[in-house]
Amino acid sequence: MPLHEGPQKPDERPLSVNPFYGEANPVGGMTEAPPKHRLPDTPMPPSTAYQLVHDELMLDGNSRLNLATFVTTWMEPQAGVLMAECRDKNMIDKDEYPRTAELERRCVAMLADLWNAPDPSAAVGCSTTGSSEACMLAGMAMKRRWAQRNADRYPARDVRPNLVMGVNVQVCWDKFCNFWEVEARLVPMEGDRFHLDPQAAAELCDENTIGVVGILGSTFDGSYEPIAELCAALDALQARTGLDIPVHVDGASGAMIAPFLDEDLVWDFRLPRVASINTSGHKYGLVYPGVGWALWRDKEALPEELVFRVNYLGGDMPTFALNFSRPGAQVVAQYYTLLRLGREGFRAVQRSTREVARRIADQVEALGDFRLLTRGDQLPVFAFTTAPGVESYDVFDVSRRLRESGWLVPAYTFPPNREDLSVLRVVCRNGFSEDLAELFVEDLTRLLPELRRQSGPSTRDKGVATGFHH
Repeated sequence: MPLHEGPQKPDERPLSVNPFYGEANPVGGMTEAPPKHRLPDTPMPPSTAYQLVHDELMLDGNSRLNLATFVTTWMEPQAGVLMAECRDKNMIDKDEYPRTAELERRCVAMLADLWNAPDPSAAVGCSTTGSSEACMLAGMAMKRRWAQRNADRYPARDVRPNLVMGVNVQVCWDKFCNFWEVEARLVPMEGDRFHLDPQAAAELCDENTIGVVGILGSTFDGSYEPIAELCAALDALQARTGLDIPVHVDGASGAMIAPFLDEDLVWDFRLPRVASINTSGHKYGLVYPGVGWALWRDKEALPEELVFRVNYLGGDMPTFALNFSRPGAQVVAQYYTLLRLGREGFRAVQRSTREVARRIADQVEALGDFRLLTRGDQLPVFAFTTAPGVESYDVFDVSRRLRESGWLVPAYTFPPNREDLSVLRVVCRNGFSEDLAELFVEDLTRLLPELRRQSGPSTRDKGVATGFHH
């Protein structure tokens, strides 16, 4: 569009306001908005396409202020460079990219050592797109081992395998049970116990139980489930009944926290009943989305018949995954992070994150309007609800008002039998600095006087979580 109208020669091109938005060229210009639900008729310059997409994404929330997600939102620039260099490498093509495959193998070996596998060199594992896929693979292995042990009566119409877990598990376990036709046997919450009870879990087991899932870091409140006590309850069950029930530890978050900050906590392959463990590299593994890891204590824990071998990419490659092609960039970034930080570096990062969580939790409690359910002393996560006597607003009001300042803090109700409990949850991650934490508490403090003056809670739809992310 011209800045000024005036006499022009027939071959004189009008002056542009901006080459991205105002150019009159019908191919490169933006005289009209491109279609959003069909392909444009003509190409456009890469700078124009970039600017259009870039500008629309400006309306997204700021990921660094997202206190709902467990996913990593900051990495060092060098990691970003490595990921850019590897984004075109297909992780499945191990013959063409043998060094990327080697870095994956090293990551598995490092995690096996970190999680105290009896013989780290004998442990087996693989990278995945995240913990959800890793949990699916672990569940498949448990079901197949159970089916092999019960081949004389399964499959049969009157036999259905089941999986025991707390009602607080991440939704991927509900998906697994649905997709693979496994009965989900859920231990409900009771009173101030917000996760699985070991004895209650053991009582739900029978000859059709493929395994029990223990969560090292509950999504709902950040607390660890008692894995050692769970294994002890299942040991006692085996002594009474002969039932040998394996345990899978869903360490999506905690498996990259506990080894560094809770070294005396026994939850991993030191417990003989723990058959497999998963974690999210893109959570407290400190890598951008999406990478996860699934490990089995030995080859016997992962049935060989689940591993497929392909040769049409060159060479003979074993693969155990729900998908096939995926980028190698996140695996390379995971190896970079393990190499870069080492045990002491991880310990320092995770300790700092936990200290921030505990400090904010104490400050929130000191405001007087809230009651803490957890304090950030396990996962760097804490959950809180309104204190007794606070009637003018609820946690959904707080979540909504914090969003006005850019903070994404989820508000949600707990599952059975505590649907009466609505909470807010704050997830602290690497990159959520002391300065940002101070700003968060200041914003929370500033909105309280207005909330206190309300005549009553303005959002009563407890069935819908506000900004709730796993």
